[in-house]
Amino acid sequence: MQKKQKKSVDFKDIFGRLFRFMNPYRKGLIIAVILIVFASLFNSFGPFILGKATDSLLGLVVDGVPVAEGIRNFISILIVLASTYILYAVFKYLSTCILVRVSQKTIYDLRNRVDKKFKKLPLNYFDTNTYGDVLSRITNDVDTISNSLQQSLDQLVTAVTSVICIFAMMLFISPILTLIGVITVPLALIISMKIAGASQKHFRAQQETLGEINGYVEEVYTGHNIVSAYGTEEETIAEFEETNKELYDSGWKSQFMSSTLMPITQGMTNIGYVAVVVVSGALVINGRMTIGMIQSFIQYLRQFSQPINQTVQIANVLQSTAAAASRVFEFLDEKEEIPDPHQAKVPGKIDGSVEFEHVKFGYVPFHTLMHDVSLKVVPGSKVAIVGPTGAGKTTLINLLLRFYDINAGRILVSGVDVRDMKRTELRKIFGMVLQDTWLFTGSIMENLRYGRLNATDEEVIAAAKAARADAFIKTLPGGYNFMLQEGATNLAQGERQLLTIARAILSESPIMILDEATSSVDTRTEVLIQDAMKNLMKGRTSFVIAHRLSTIKDADMIIYMENGDIKETGTHENLLKKAGLYAKLYNSQFVNENG
Repeated sequence: MQKKQKKSVDFKDIFGRLFRFMNPYRKGLIIAVILIVFASLFNSFGPFILGKATDSLLGLVVDGVPVAEGIRNFISILIVLASTYILYAVFKYLSTCILVRVSQKTIYDLRNRVDKKFKKLPLNYFDTNTYGDVLSRITNDVDTISNSLQQSLDQLVTAVTSVICIFAMMLFISPILTLIGVITVPLALIISMKIAGASQKHFRAQQETLGEINGYVEEVYTGHNIVSAYGTEEETIAEFEETNKELYDSGWKSQFMSSTLMPITQGMTNIGYVAVVVVSGALVINGRMTIGMIQSFIQYLRQFSQPINQTVQIANVLQSTAAAASRVFEFLDEKEEIPDPHQAKVPGKIDGSVEFEHVKFGYVPFHTLMHDVSLKVVPGSKVAIVGPTGAGKTTLINLLLRFYDINAGRILVSGVDVRDMKRTELRKIFGMVLQDTWLFTGSIMENLRYGRLNATDEEVIAAAKAARADAFIKTLPGGYNFMLQEGATNLAQGERQLLTIARAILSESPIMILDEATSSVDTRTEVLIQDAMKNLMKGRTSFVIAHRLSTIKDADMIIYMENGDIKETGTHENLLKKAGLYAKLYNSQFVNENG
């Protein structure tokens, strides 16, 4: 499995771009920040008011304040304290509600952007990236951003505003104690930033390797029969263990480095506590400070370290968020398909004609596969495409459907250049029956109706009958309501193929593309499939990618391809008389079948 080079993450760029997704909701974000500031402000008054309450109780014992007056003062202070904390709770609740809404709307927009990007990516992107890695980007990475965005925003704003408010109250109580208490903070922050920076590359590697391992698992799981058949379980396990070890190494390094932040900051703040206790005791003895204010200051100092520790924890979350976001943005920055024309053309009449005019194409710029392909297909004809593996048969179909854009020349469908049409409109003209049957989890009726969503039940059943599928469907429990498992594994290969033919018949597409799929079925089912395909091709232009040449003798045109170009065209009889490449291929296959 090919390893991708790990890239560094630019925090400023990544989070700047992430917050640009929040621009439509910046009013709500600003309101939430203001509410958090007010909540932090009211919360910061709490320790000071508690200190005053302590001093009022001490006044009864030490200063001889009358009991009634002292209790009245104490109750008044408690009422103020309760009001302060109630206001804090209200502002905090409102800010959380708004932040949750803003963050979830942002993720909603991000998911929509990812989904739209997914539909605009060229086929080449999926050819060069594993499905597992692509899925990891659009699921795991987006989920990581979703889970941390709201939490991080709330905690970060709360931490910053709390530090400012608490620091102001500490200065108000005692500038000297404030200087002593916070002298360790800058040093702790510097160390934390150094560790966070060093751990980022490991967080990035963790996300990258997670994508690789997902791709590997997806690939091996879908091909587990082949792995077992060739007895390569040990090699497969060894390769998985290698990638898993990379994930383990990056995972424990990132988590270990980030987990050291908390004990470092806590240890340094504990040193500050010791110094504050010694100096504050001296200030009380000298009458320059009350015991209640010492209590308040110690609470403030403890609270002062909490948002800093919280910020350190947020830094850990932000590491994963940045790594995930960078991978999502890489996906969003991938080169897209050439956009559809603004004034797209639509054929006046879709007659099923196809023409290639001096087409030149290569998957990569430095390697041309097709040099000069010209072809004219009249409406309603059956065209068979034959040739050795890698000859360009599938490429010809991909260009026809505009999965790739040609480098030169033109491809016309019903007289219109495919590049002048919208891709969706172009692809509606084609129906497909491929060797790999694609059926989704659901009823047979739902799967068949996928060919034309507005088809009636009667039309679906008529298509199934034309495809010779109605007979076996009726034998199933529930008939057309029979539920297919994932991949339709509860049906035989031939039955799955008949369903895809019925789906294509229902689509009523004027041009059909068929990849023969009778090699893995029994003779009786093969006859049914061949009969169904004849019904499918009636009155339609059809392109058949032929593997067994004996099945395309009746084709109106046979195209022999080799090395990307068309070498011979003609009917079966004419090509045999030429005694060229097609005749050589046919005779070798005939000898193999009868030898």
